[in-house]
Amino acid sequence: MADLKTLEMPKYGLSMTEGTVANWLVEPGQSFDKGQEVCEVETSKITNVFEAPFAATLYAVIAPKGTVLPVGAPMAVVGEAGATPAEVEAFVAALNGAKEPEPAVAAPAKAEAKAAPKAAPAPAPKAAATVAALAKSIDKPAAGATVVPAALKGETPEGVNASSRALRLAQKLGINLALVTGSGAEGRISVEDIEVAVRAAGGSVAAPAPAERAKVESHADDSAVPATPVARRLAQKLGVNLNDCRATGSQGRVCRDDVLLAAQKLGKLEDAPASIAAAVPQPAEDPVVTPMSGMRRAIGARLVQSKLEAPHFRLTTEIDMSRLNALRKEINADVPGVKISVNDLLIKAVAAALIKVPDVNVCYDAEQQAIVRYPDADISVAVALNGGLITPIVKAANRKSVTDISKEVVALVTKAKAGTLQPEEFQGGSFSISNLGMFGITQFDAIINPPQGAILAVGAAIERAVPVKGQVEIRPILTATLSCDHRVIDGALGAQFLKELKRFAEAPNLMLV
Repeated sequence: MADLKTLEMPKYGLSMTEGTVANWLVEPGQSFDKGQEVCEVETSKITNVFEAPFAATLYAVIAPKGTVLPVGAPMAVVGEAGATPAEVEAFVAALNGAKEPEPAVAAPAKAEAKAAPKAAPAPAPKAAATVAALAKSIDKPAAGATVVPAALKGETPEGVNASSRALRLAQKLGINLALVTGSGAEGRISVEDIEVAVRAAGGSVAAPAPAERAKVESHADDSAVPATPVARRLAQKLGVNLNDCRATGSQGRVCRDDVLLAAQKLGKLEDAPASIAAAVPQPAEDPVVTPMSGMRRAIGARLVQSKLEAPHFRLTTEIDMSRLNALRKEINADVPGVKISVNDLLIKAVAAALIKVPDVNVCYDAEQQAIVRYPDADISVAVALNGGLITPIVKAANRKSVTDISKEVVALVTKAKAGTLQPEEFQGGSFSISNLGMFGITQFDAIINPPQGAILAVGAAIERAVPVKGQVEIRPILTATLSCDHRVIDGALGAQFLKELKRFAEAPNLMLV
């Protein structure tokens, strides 16, 4: 018998608990070498390429593209060359603990079944010959029928948090609700959660029978129904009672479109002129439901934690950017190959202020109930991505020149958008900056990035008339808002930090010496 084994979901970083199979780079039936790139794995922050730990042949994909799995769960069946379809089928069945063998791609492991409701996997684009051969040996269910994979079969234990409808459906289908993840309050399982789990595990759910509505017409007097003159004439022409129409027009009146929709529902447009039938307003498209990505879920969980646990308070100051802008233009004009941004200079100014006021350069250790103060300013810079945001870190920004900071920010942003950041490049940090000035936002509040003690929200510099030595001058004024965790930073301490930041930004030569 061939030696078969599994490729398992790797663990990238200490905080990783699950990952998404983003793409397969090797097709079933192909052989690969040790160290060859086999698939791409997306975590809550980055996408990593999974390299084969040994040479083998890929026989069956257990987790198709888009499947969410916990760390250590099997992703595929691999082994030495020469394995037969029957051997692969038996191996997959043993993984699932099934009494009867099922196709590899249609029956993920139990670990996947538990995690699958979090994000339903996309179906595999095409099955390999080996898996297709396995599938042919299984009796196919009737089209449109509900099919529950063996991975979800079992009796539901007592105490499972589920709705009464979900419990009845689980009993009817023989589903163990302990293998289903609920999306309701406190993990409550609904009928929809069961359907998602069945589909994610490779099963199918019967489509509900369309409900037939009786076409009941009103014969009551509609002369007192508020309606526009056009709607009333059209209703008489089509034989529609105004009591059967919704009133969506101005002042609560029935309008022309309301009459047309009622006529369509009552089947009175069949003999109407084509010009009238064509004028029926089309119903709005159904909303698009997109499962949250791992990154989006992680962002939501962390920010909810921050808002619930960290008592936020905010301080705002205004900074005259005249000298900082002048320094930026001078550096960019005089130093070849250098393009400093305002954000680069603000990172340097924030780092200098944190060294001057080190009690703001802190994190809150909930387990030890302690304040951790850092010797260097490790600045997390918020970067917007298509699926959310990430905060790569400029480490020891207080020890680096503005040019070094600029080059490092460009490199980190490029890697962040490509999904190639390493965990140590975005995990940690002692302070965060979120800059929305490039979008024209003048002022906003930011939520603290836990366990850090503070975050600075930076808006756009707006030209304003300000008094300068008894004269009115036009100066670019930037609004900066500091959000602080009151458990570790008090108001006076936060104000002292903003005072130092304002001093460095308005006299930038001080932070360059």
